Amino acid sequence: MAKKRRPSRPNQRPKPSGDSNSVALTPTPAGDGWILRHPRCARDRAEDIEEVGIMIDAGELEVARDELQWLLSGCTDCLDAHLLLGQLALDGQNDYELARGHFGYAYQLGFRAWRRAGEPTPVRYSQLPNRGFFEAGRALAWCLEKLNKRIMADEVVEVLVKLDPEDPLGCRRMLAELRDTGSLPML
Repeated sequence: MAKKRRPSRPNQRPKPSGDSNSVALTPTPAGDGWILRHPRCARDRAEDIEEVGIMIDAGELEVARDELQWLLSGCTDCLDAHLLLGQLALDGQNDYELARGHFGYAYQLGFRAWRRAGEPTPVRYSQLPNRGFFEAGRALAWCLEKLNKRIMADEVVEVLVKLDPEDPLGCRRMLAELRDTGSLPML
């Protein structure tokens, strides 16, 4: 038996990009911009991520690292877990390559969602669901600059500024200062 095709609904609002298992971009409720919708598995781990923050503040870096890796084993697209692992790689080990990998993964989650949605703007840092993406992007640009990958650092900052022209994290200024002085703390 042939399946019936449903008639298309031209006035229907476009669906957010991606599926419930990946980061997606969706319009804000007010319709004045876009926000990242994190996958259900990441949203379900929000309390665990907060607990990891407490561990880090208490100096329990190895325990925090193990917990983050365990969280990622069940949800590879947990943007905040990658952001924290990147920060731990810098703070605890000064491992720019490892930090770049985690920051890059977190940045790519948001970047791909934006591309799948047709590259709409604005995607503002001020929206809470977008902050981890922007923070990962800024940290990625910092790592890339420290690793002498200037063109790649510029590309990341260019995208971040395109998404939020106000550049609330000062990404352009950060790169300029880093290039002028040769050193600048990431945070």
